[in-house]
Amino acid sequence: MQSQHSSSVIATSTEGLKHGSVQVPVHDGSLEAYFAAPDREGRFPVVLVVQEIFGLHEHIRDICRRFAHEGYLAIAPQLYQRQGDASQYKDIPVLIDKIVSKVSDEQVMQDLDACLIWAGLHGGDVSKVAVTGFCWGGRITWLYAAHQPRVKAGVAWYGRLVTGHGPLQTIHPVDVTGRMYAPVLGLYGGRDAGIPQGDVQKMREKLKQGNAHANASDIHVYQDADHAFYADYRPSYLKAAADDAWKRCLAWMARHLD
Repeated sequence: MQSQHSSSVIATSTEGLKHGSVQVPVHDGSLEAYFAAPDREGRFPVVLVVQEIFGLHEHIRDICRRFAHEGYLAIAPQLYQRQGDASQYKDIPVLIDKIVSKVSDEQVMQDLDACLIWAGLHGGDVSKVAVTGFCWGGRITWLYAAHQPRVKAGVAWYGRLVTGHGPLQTIHPVDVTGRMYAPVLGLYGGRDAGIPQGDVQKMREKLKQGNAHANASDIHVYQDADHAFYADYRPSYLKAAADDAWKRCLAWMARHLD
């Protein structure tokens, strides 16, 4: 397993991009988000980028820039804003107890809908919408693909499939395969103890039993990878899996948004 070195942390250039923090109007005020898009005229396909359990931090902003260089308008909201600042917590169980367990899926769905509206008003083509998320956001990706009819493609990176992070989260990816609006590509690690392969197999079976979009979904497992294999700032980063998964992600979105 590749260890963490400062040289592994990817810093994507902002050259040729429009990017920055924005305030997205939501039903109870405004929500902080980060966006990146090509700095040229035109309307761009939209990708909603859903944060890890650690909130909207630099790795997620960098992923937005990576998508922007591929021609997307990418937007990542700070989905814990009402509950607190995730960056203040170093201990994951405490973070889950103090913040994550208090974030309802309904709140998240509404906030992502608001970001989609914002994107449509700021150069995004809302006839071409993808959603992708990492860790905590991977679970949300499956749920959002069953919530928002405009979504055409989803890519879920190592998100939980049969559980959530607290009592407010009562519906899980295995429960929504009968009502998906878009096919989802799931990218998982074979060594991820938090998402055992039994859960992955259960999701595969549910997809087979689901609707046409569920049937068209796919799950790819990197057997040598652990959780968060794409997170280049963490010890779990595995470059070979990360590079391959990014190519699969882009190809999946291109195919389904075409």
